[in-house]
Amino acid sequence: MSMNGLLPSISVLGTKEDGLTLTVLGCGTMGIAILSGVLTSLSQPTLQPGTQTPSTSGTSTPVRELPSRLPTKFIACVRRPESAKRIKKALLPLPSNVTILQNENLKGVQEADVVLLGCKPQMVRDVLGTDEMRRALRGKMLISICAGVTEAQVEEILHIPSQSLPDTKKCRVVRAMPNTASILRESMTVISTPSPPLPAEMSDLVHWMFSSIGRTLSLPPSLMDASTALCGSGPAFFALVLESLADGA
Repeated sequence: MSMNGLLPSISVLGTKEDGLTLTVLGCGTMGIAILSGVLTSLSQPTLQPGTQTPSTSGTSTPVRELPSRLPTKFIACVRRPESAKRIKKALLPLPSNVTILQNENLKGVQEADVVLLGCKPQMVRDVLGTDEMRRALRGKMLISICAGVTEAQVEEILHIPSQSLPDTKKCRVVRAMPNTASILRESMTVISTPSPPLPAEMSDLVHWMFSSIGRTLSLPPSLMDASTALCGSGPAFFALVLESLADGA
């Protein structure tokens, strides 16, 4: 079951076919925030592929080359009709080319160039663990924002022991951890440094996506759990302290 584009598409690279398709698997609050940030960035009139994007977020977000190919088509995958309505309402003010798919994860991934995995951590194996999904992800980039799920765990789910694929056919897995400030485009997103390193074009795309919702910082995989607790959960703990202070005032 699908619900087609919300508003007329925008053209960033000349024609829609020139751009990438970004699919969000499990498009909840964080997925909506990222989609909103990306769409807002794409709507900026000064955006020109091939130019540099200056940082307005401090030293943690260096100047990077704007990827030559940017997302111009978007697919949001959800399970419930209520979630589909929520996405439609949240993105309505933005110029977009978004298709909402309900219970059609495989179709969404098959049509994607880049996949953002935003489901609940305990659902990762169910979402990715079928042979059809593994085949659909071949040669694509999968960005996981699932808290507590490591790159190695995702790669283990995607790996088929009996098959040996060339590097160009393997799914490249990237782990990223934004936080609740994404809603205000003030997130501190920590991006794990994969091994082997991503090609420059892929790396620039990942950082560009998360720079659309705030700042980015690259860290080795060994520090991701600690950074998740600090950057991911920190704002929630701070909000709890502020709430307590307000209650006691």
